[in-house]
Amino acid sequence: MTRGTIGSLANPHPLADTLPAMLRGDAFARLLCAGFDDLLAPVVLDLDTFVDHLDPDTVPDDMLPWLATWLGLGIDSPSTQSPQRHELRATRSVNPVRGTRRSIELAVASTFGGTVEVVESGGARWSPTPGGDLPGQPEPGVTVTLVPPAGVEIDRRRLDELVRSVTPAHVPYTVVVRAAGEGT
Repeated sequence: MTRGTIGSLANPHPLADTLPAMLRGDAFARLLCAGFDDLLAPVVLDLDTFVDHLDPDTVPDDMLPWLATWLGLGIDSPSTQSPQRHELRATRSVNPVRGTRRSIELAVASTFGGTVEVVESGGARWSPTPGGDLPGQPEPGVTVTLVPPAGVEIDRRRLDELVRSVTPAHVPYTVVVRAAGEGT
């Protein structure tokens, strides 16, 4: 579906009805308003159905990439509509924890399936006495290991782009793809 004029679509609020009484009988004013009505009808329709443009199940196919950018996702153009809609639905659980180990796991698992393990270098600890050892590693880093379902080929470039988009910008990352049963 592409945006534009729709020949049979009428403006539910015709502009000619808003003309002052002295212009309502003017043929030119009525024709001018009718021309604007043809242009405004799709805009009014889009505004009336805007809530549907924000729902992954009802958004028009050509609006999927637009909705994805609003939600902080990068959707591939060659991907089919069903996986794109699935990725958008998954943002309900990913966005509240965005940038965490759990959000990386959810994003990769919802996009590629299989088993995902994320190991991060950071940590948090509480101590009643100051000066204790800090948890985690001194250098930040994240390692994402994906074990895809049997027989599924993984697009490494797409996986790398996805991990880059969901990992905090200041944290270096490594992506590993292993076959099921393969050691680390």
